[in-house]
Amino acid sequence: MLRIVICTSIGMVLSAGSIARAGDQPYYPSRVNLTFNHFYNYNEVVDAIKSLQKAYPDLLTVESIGKSSQQRDMWMVTINNPNTGHHRDKPAMYIDANVHGNEVQGAETCIYLIWYLTKSYGRVDRLTKLLDERAFYVLPMVNPDGRANWFDNPATSSSSRSGMKPTDNDYDGQLDEDGPDDLDGDGFITTMWKKNPNGRWRRSNKDPRIFERVGRDEKGDYDRLGSEGIDNDHDGRINEDGPGGYDMNRNWPSDWQPNYIQYGAGEYPFYYPEARCIGEFLVDHSNVAAVQSFHNSGGMLLRGPGAKYRDKDYPRQDILVYDEIGETGEKILPFYDYLIIYKDLYDVHGGFVTWTYEGLGIFSFTNELWSGKQYFGGGGSERRFDPEKRFKFGDLLEFGVTFIDYKPYDHPVYGEIEIGGWTQYASRVPPAFMLEELCHRNAAFCLYHADQMPQLEVSWYEVKELGDGTYSVTVEVANTRAIPTISARSSEKKIGARDSVTLSAAQGSTAEVLASGTVSDRYLASLELTKRDPARIWVSNGIAGHGHRLFRWIVQGSGAVELVYKAEKAGPISKQIDLKPGVMETPIAD
Repeated sequence: MLRIVICTSIGMVLSAGSIARAGDQPYYPSRVNLTFNHFYNYNEVVDAIKSLQKAYPDLLTVESIGKSSQQRDMWMVTINNPNTGHHRDKPAMYIDANVHGNEVQGAETCIYLIWYLTKSYGRVDRLTKLLDERAFYVLPMVNPDGRANWFDNPATSSSSRSGMKPTDNDYDGQLDEDGPDDLDGDGFITTMWKKNPNGRWRRSNKDPRIFERVGRDEKGDYDRLGSEGIDNDHDGRINEDGPGGYDMNRNWPSDWQPNYIQYGAGEYPFYYPEARCIGEFLVDHSNVAAVQSFHNSGGMLLRGPGAKYRDKDYPRQDILVYDEIGETGEKILPFYDYLIIYKDLYDVHGGFVTWTYEGLGIFSFTNELWSGKQYFGGGGSERRFDPEKRFKFGDLLEFGVTFIDYKPYDHPVYGEIEIGGWTQYASRVPPAFMLEELCHRNAAFCLYHADQMPQLEVSWYEVKELGDGTYSVTVEVANTRAIPTISARSSEKKIGARDSVTLSAAQGSTAEVLASGTVSDRYLASLELTKRDPARIWVSNGIAGHGHRLFRWIVQGSGAVELVYKAEKAGPISKQIDLKPGVMETPIAD
């Protein structure tokens, strides 16, 4: 009998030796001793994030944003330096994982990101700067019930995908009454095979552990009977109504379709409590400018749309932003491909990252964690499971612990059968010793994405005297990052608040704004006048990534004026300008 034992201890490390010195190797110990060579069950995830919050109370807050179907807390971690501003006043990145219960390594990646950011703050200049300027909202478990079921009960690599709200999948009036059964009591759900001289499967000559499908004109030796199980409800079928049986990644408003079109969609958008509380959180946090959702597997960086007919909802300006981030992601994650959901995977109606972009205007990615190409470091685009390579890897590097040899079993319906095969740790998740690299690379992609959220600065201004105590004040506001302050999607559909830029008298000044507007060129006098309140200019399209906008005010008086640019996705910036002729120019930062 083979069984993987999962254990961890979370301890505090507060010794003086944790202080890094100049010239030390580039590793910075954390105040919390976490390891990333095993998978964390639900309680261990909760313990990890609460231990991190206790160790870094100045950077982390932890709150429950709701309850799952089985009343588990949905724990959200906010990462922010309050000394540089409230998290709601900064551009923020939302990161989640484990919407499918079996897709577990996303939660480890979330924990790793929190752990790495906190231990690097004050020690790694680039990450310190990033955390001073941005905030993060991290939800490691969208589906805590499914995760708990995957760890606590016998499972396959693909089971517990659903949430755990009881569902009548076979329409017999009963709920969750006929799921897989661990017939041989080894703690895993493996596969049932029965000998049949006219079967469609045979054992491979290369490795008898491998069953291969025979050709149409050939005869095999076995029938494949599916996962271990019996007919619990005596309806003549096996394993047709297990726990749950729906898909929370089909329960979001954009392109939501009913269950007969999109399996697992629920009764209506936000039907499931887990989706509803996340939706409420994102609508309430309009400063979120980037979204990352972790799934498994296949080695993919996915963006919408989820259906071809939604292509029209993705303006070219936004696709260019996606491409810049996605193509850099392929370098950070060399075994992953930057792809489009409907085009390169399959149709998804009511998907999460399609809603966060199409409904909220936020640039959003789904990473499918772990690629089979990584087993032996191979290249190419093949993502299919290769049993020969997998067995070779399992024998040489895992010493056979993820495979259970076939054994006979007397089944109440099928009679003498054989049960065995890969355990839930054999596919879709990385081998444990490769988990930390997966976490680091995907966390690094998130940090790169977060760094591309809009960052504004006053890059140039000019004050000209017009006579009689009147001045023109022309200001250039630049966005030094790839993501615009307002996506083209948001601008087209009027999602969220408009940007605004205001010029007002500084304390002690007599300045009064007489007129204002935008200009297309620093050197031309033409002015597209602002109607109504001349002190404030509305910027409906925002400032493009790597772009700038020019604004001009006609001001009468003396002293100084205060410029404030407000953007929902970028936070406010301000600049005080003296009313005296002159030019200021700031080189745009890299």
